[in-house]
Amino acid sequence: MEQSINNRPESMNDTAGDSPASLRQGLLDEIKRLRRFSNRGLWAFSLFLVVSTLAWRGFSALPSPEKIAASLGAPPSTQAISLVLVLYTFSAIILSLSRMMAGIQHRSSFCHVGYLSVFYLFYYLAEGLADNYWAVFGAGFTILCMESYRIWNFCKEGISKKNEQLSFLERNGRLPPDDSPFPQ
Repeated sequence: MEQSINNRPESMNDTAGDSPASLRQGLLDEIKRLRRFSNRGLWAFSLFLVVSTLAWRGFSALPSPEKIAASLGAPPSTQAISLVLVLYTFSAIILSLSRMMAGIQHRSSFCHVGYLSVFYLFYYLAEGLADNYWAVFGAGFTILCMESYRIWNFCKEGISKKNEQLSFLERNGRLPPDDSPFPQ
């Protein structure tokens, strides 16, 4: 679900018959939701640190790469994995920056943790994890910091807008006119 910060949630679009108390509660609920959502990037980053710690310890709970390769086949070369890692890193950064510039809400941080975990696993299977650990960690750190900032910035702008609407509501007893240039 992508939502611009300029649009009101569906529950707040038709407010002609709503009382100021219910409108106020709706705004407070939306502010609370945005505050919770603003931590999503930090949770994803924390999960990435857990996966990175497991990778640092060599995935001791997994079978050896030889046993896995015997059942699945030979893994890709470390050069191929590195090339895909570089392409993924730049693509993720550009996508995150474009979402930030457009002010679009998108819940993609945990997907990045999954993709980065797969890079750790591919390097493990190719027996190149020790040589490439810091490349995956650096890429993950960069991507997830940017995603965390993007989510936090989106929520900060949304909370600011909702606080302005709340102030207007308390002064005038109604929500301000929608200043979005896009029809609802």
